Amino acid sequence: MKIGEVVDRLKAEFPALSVSKVRYLEAEGLIAPHRVGNGYRRYSTADVERLRYALTAQRDEYLPLSVIRERLLELDGTADAPPPAVARVVASGGRTVSGALNAEDLVHHSGASLEQVEELVAIGVIAPDAHGRFDTRALATVSLALQAGRLGIPLRNLRAVRSAAEREADAIDLATQHKRNRSTTAGEDAAAELAGVLADLHSNLLHRAVEALR
Repeated sequence: MKIGEVVDRLKAEFPALSVSKVRYLEAEGLIAPHRVGNGYRRYSTADVERLRYALTAQRDEYLPLSVIRERLLELDGTADAPPPAVARVVASGGRTVSGALNAEDLVHHSGASLEQVEELVAIGVIAPDAHGRFDTRALATVSLALQAGRLGIPLRNLRAVRSAAEREADAIDLATQHKRNRSTTAGEDAAAELAGVLADLHSNLLHRAVEALR
């Protein structure tokens, strides 16, 4: 199928998807459509499913493209590629958790203490809604925060990580403002693409900085 047909097929699930976004993900090595004699790309059903996987992981798990690419490479060697979490998180005990969660749910599914959850709320790493409930993304955040703690970073120090993420979000907002003024969809598409690029850049610079400490 042609690239426009790919966008049309996925548009209902990903309203911000555009031809430029598909081409960007292709340039990043997430898909490799077949090229016919005249140089035009032809996308297979497998290409569409890989795109769906990548877009879902980027939207729902905020994964950088480098991680998504690694996951796809791993799944290439399996017979059945399970979809990434869509409004759900697999807890450490192997249970699938979905829907809104309260603080006690976070404690139960993440293994954190109530004091740790409250500390993460206090420093703004996770935030409840007006009813005191958390989405499933908060569970993943708590689990990662605990892992960082086990590796030597106190939870209170994660305030700096949150602040860095907010500064990057501000930079993305500023950079895509002109596109958002013309079209909300174009603005969201540009922001999602730029977020993926900055996430990869941040990972690259962080690893380089750590290596420089050796």
